[in-house]
Amino acid sequence: MLNTYEIMETIRMLEEEKLDIRTVTMGISLSDCADGDGEKAREKIYNKITKYAGDLVKTAEEIEVKYDIPIINKRISVTPISLVAAASDDPNYVEFAKTLDRAAKEVGVDFIGGFSALVHKGMTEADKKLIESIPEALAQTERVCSSVNIGTTRAGLNMDAVARMGKVVKKCAELTTDNGGVAASKLVVFANAPEDNPFMAGAFHGVGEGECMINVGISGPGAVKAALTKVKGEPFDVVAETIKKTAFKITRMGQLVAKEASEKLGVTAGIVDLSLAPTPAVGDSVARILEEMGVEVAGAHGTTAALALLNDAVKKGGVMASSHVGGLSGAFIPVSEDAGMIEAVEKGALSLEKLEAMTAVCSVGLDMIAVPGKTTADTISAIIADEAAIGMVNHKTTAVRVIPVPGKDVGEEVVYGGLFGRAPIMKVSDFSSSEFIARGGRIPAPLQSLKN
Repeated sequence: MLNTYEIMETIRMLEEEKLDIRTVTMGISLSDCADGDGEKAREKIYNKITKYAGDLVKTAEEIEVKYDIPIINKRISVTPISLVAAASDDPNYVEFAKTLDRAAKEVGVDFIGGFSALVHKGMTEADKKLIESIPEALAQTERVCSSVNIGTTRAGLNMDAVARMGKVVKKCAELTTDNGGVAASKLVVFANAPEDNPFMAGAFHGVGEGECMINVGISGPGAVKAALTKVKGEPFDVVAETIKKTAFKITRMGQLVAKEASEKLGVTAGIVDLSLAPTPAVGDSVARILEEMGVEVAGAHGTTAALALLNDAVKKGGVMASSHVGGLSGAFIPVSEDAGMIEAVEKGALSLEKLEAMTAVCSVGLDMIAVPGKTTADTISAIIADEAAIGMVNHKTTAVRVIPVPGKDVGEEVVYGGLFGRAPIMKVSDFSSSEFIARGGRIPAPLQSLKN
């Protein structure tokens, strides 16, 4: 039973520490919108989204006012479009992306996710069409986000899809050269993608989900850091306990919002995602939490251990506060969206290799990382393969959202503004991975996947 007084007390305790609800995301099934006529399918999609999500923004704003809780983003996720559009005879799926964009604008949400394909074991013709449509789709829309799942622990890694995705990421950036390659920032390549993730750009409404659901993503790096300042110098047992208690309080607030929103909208309450999602704002940084634990700057030796403790304690505290925890649920380390991470890169403390090591113990992966525009498609594919292998072997979600910024090189930066922040251009290896990527095929699932 939710105790409203308890949650309001938490809000008062944390109101000056950048605590917010990062997103209220409505997941909508489009499985009944498939049609052999692409135009009819798109009409069904538009009508269904605007029907279910018509009051989403208004409802979220009412909850903000009622509880004085900032809800930063209102979003929609839909069934992977490669599954819905497969019945049509359209040569590509760009028009489906435009329909999603038009519906998102009509209902007033910030982003809509689900221009997606699940190709961890192989690609259908519809999957191939969608993947090839991604660059043009993201370049020609404002609010559409895309994701492709190229591997799972049970299936292994689809290296043919990995090779394709390196080229797609490059093309996305090239088509939006005038905007710093921004289309690539709306594309995530996953291993072990969750079906109920409320965060963009990787959100989609999985085939195992219900007709329409509300999923909530909480935040609060500033609240965790503020709590740790009160236990400076204490043993790590105390640090872990402090994070757990803080995560519990934050998650209770997310549970309240999920319950209230689902009841008002008349749809099923889904999950609360416990992820600590930073922003470029001062005081809202995951890197600063790690530094509060005692590393001089994020990336110094000890950073991975500190991040492992943080991720674990957040999960342990959060699961006690909500009956339905899901999504990604951990600590995010997106470089461009975290002021502390940006500073660490600029100081030379944080490299791509160190970030890769950190992703083995946190959610989700190499996120919002800008690399030189001259980076080859094969190198990007190899980065994706490395990150996916970490997820596959460790039974966890990993992802890559990397931006090869046209015309930029190491030592420069790209500025996106808003929640996307700014990103210093990070160095990639000078050595080639082309022969590795050219092999294609599948990397088999690891032995630990055989659990039946």
